[in-house]
Amino acid sequence: LLFTTLQDNLQYYKYVDEVAAAPHEWQGKTLQVHGYVVPGSVRGTSDRLNWKFDLQRNGKVISATYKGVTPDTFKDDAEVVLTGQFHENGEGFNATDMTAKCPSKYEEAPPAGPAATPSS
Repeated sequence: LLFTTLQDNLQYYKYVDEVAAAPHEWQGKTLQVHGYVVPGSVRGTSDRLNWKFDLQRNGKVISATYKGVTPDTFKDDAEVVLTGQFHENGEGFNATDMTAKCPSKYEEAPPAGPAATPSS
């Protein structure tokens, strides 16, 4: 019983290039897809709550849709993780959740120089 319950709530974490070749194999499964927003592909409605865009990694591309407020870091070339499922026809990914990463926030800070001595 526990195995069946856990299996129903299982989420897969995949990169765009891993699922792009055979999206129909992931049909009906909730997964997280990691990729980068294709520059110039973002299209939104006037209410700015319905989005269509393409995600790519290693030359493979999938189309995605998302309904909701996007993170501030969602833009061309943004690193994005989407949670959702492929559309029933297997063409495109319907995201129910989006996380956009900001690499500059997490880069290692440059080493600090010698401590400044107070002047007298």
